[in-house]
Amino acid sequence: MPPWSSPLEIERLADSGADVDFAVPLAELSGLRSSRAGVAGSVRGHVRFSREQGVPVAELSLRGTVTLECQRCMRPMELPLDAVTRIALIASESEAGRAPADREPVLAVGGRISIGELVTEELLLMLPIVPLHAGSSECAPVPAAQARDSGSETHQPFARLGELLKR
Repeated sequence: MPPWSSPLEIERLADSGADVDFAVPLAELSGLRSSRAGVAGSVRGHVRFSREQGVPVAELSLRGTVTLECQRCMRPMELPLDAVTRIALIASESEAGRAPADREPVLAVGGRISIGELVTEELLLMLPIVPLHAGSSECAPVPAAQARDSGSETHQPFARLGELLKR
């Protein structure tokens, strides 16, 4: 089991002011795989745990490159990540009101959460729902000559439609 997937006790980490460095391969995050097809890459980061207003909080820093599949051209596209997020770790939904106003509450069921879960939650919020290359020039179609050379046959279902309509 990779260290980033082990559940951590948030109360103990917050009380000790723990700092945790991590590196996570995104293809191994099950929550990310199920919602994003073709996700690859890895992120490195740092989590600093503390306590604010009696609530365990974490400052999560993420850096890396995520490779997604462009939904326009179906080719890989890279998305650089460099983000810092401040979250409140709550053990139950009823504690959400206790979280500091400037912290987004994240549910840590039973007072435990893994680094992988924190990264997954943040990436689901940060990554585009429909990944697209920034410019249409990056999504240029494959030239016809190159497509013919690839050996794949193109199916043209309406090629004989004109002939059928003349009858």
